[in-house]
Amino acid sequence: MPPRRTSGSRKRPGRSDPIYAAPVQRLITELSKLPGIGNRTAQRLAFHILRLEPAEALALAEAITEVKEKIGFCEVCFNLSEGETCTICADERRDASVICVVEEPGDIIPVERTHEFQGRYHVLGGALSPIDGIDPSDLRIDELYRRVEQAEPAITEVVLATNPTTTGEATALHLARELHERAPDVAVTRLASGLPVGADLEYADEVTLGRAMLGRRAV
Repeated sequence: MPPRRTSGSRKRPGRSDPIYAAPVQRLITELSKLPGIGNRTAQRLAFHILRLEPAEALALAEAITEVKEKIGFCEVCFNLSEGETCTICADERRDASVICVVEEPGDIIPVERTHEFQGRYHVLGGALSPIDGIDPSDLRIDELYRRVEQAEPAITEVVLATNPTTTGEATALHLARELHERAPDVAVTRLASGLPVGADLEYADEVTLGRAMLGRRAV
């Protein structure tokens, strides 16, 4: 007589057992590799893509393929570019004597939105972080020094616009020290940091308020 089957003898799916079809699971896995995208968000995005019309899904796939095939780095400033030089470096109306140094290409966008900076840029490709093994040789720092020393027309100012983080501040200090030694006639400035417009003092943290105090100016 065969043994009696109980509800507890049924095999329950383990965490390693596939829940979705292999192509869907692969899509979820790839989406979850994007920064800020967890597994649940990746699932929602995957299901959204599945609900798209075929033409819309193919347009998304083609856009990803096109950007990987056609977009590279500007040979001058290392901003994203479709050709040898980016649109900013190719713009003769920009002030070539002033360089704004940023960590990543995405940092250029908020600066441009201010419409206050008319110079050109230099993208480092990150920030110094010895703990993570990121040294000056891992960034485009030597290329910056060459631009400052050899550019025509001569560079008159370098604006350090690295992020106001521990690594960003360390990178700015390193660059400032080296630039003062290599090009003493070039002004090296740092973006001011302090209270945002419309904020109340009671809600400001000590670090932000302290920097605002140090950066005070005459009125």
